[in-house]
Amino acid sequence: MDPFSYLSVLLSIILGLAITQILKGFRGIVLARGRVRMSWLPVGWAVLMLVINIQTWWAMFGLRNVQVWTFPGFAAVLVHCILLYMLAGLVLPDFFGEDEIELRKHYFGHHRILFSLALVTLGVSLGQDLVLDGHLTSRPNLIFHGIFAAIALAALVSAREWLHRLVLIAFAAAFIGYIGELFAHLGQNGDTPPATPAHVGDDRRQ
Repeated sequence: MDPFSYLSVLLSIILGLAITQILKGFRGIVLARGRVRMSWLPVGWAVLMLVINIQTWWAMFGLRNVQVWTFPGFAAVLVHCILLYMLAGLVLPDFFGEDEIELRKHYFGHHRILFSLALVTLGVSLGQDLVLDGHLTSRPNLIFHGIFAAIALAALVSAREWLHRLVLIAFAAAFIGYIGELFAHLGQNGDTPPATPAHVGDDRRQ
């Protein structure tokens, strides 16, 4: 077994738990639908977080070309996965008990923590390249990271619902555009997949 095949087991478990958290949230909405006050805003973010976590696992294929793994390098990738798990666990509430659950109230009760973690995740994402490669990622990745950071910062400092709706739409559009621009295939012309905002540092050539 090569080093990354061994290390990726723990990373995949954490990402799997993150996906499970989101799916449990959707299941809770269905089972407790009689006492859930719906809001498309947190549901939309949950769908987007599901896509981000799946895409992150997809992007990890590019890390197979890292020949020498150090603990700091592995820790950088591990912390990134842990942050994604935390985001996944915050986006929807737990559905225990018999009390009424307001999705909008939960979202705005935690939005500052949610988007603070999103900014930290983006920073760690950029930091992976410094740890693993000794340099920052490519200019397109930096530009998109800047866009995502600006969107997250806007949602962090304001609790206006119309702004958060706009932020969700803008983030989803930017993420879809980013995948289409840099991450359409799992290897092209013998290359590893480009990096993504969910998991940068994966644009390493064979």
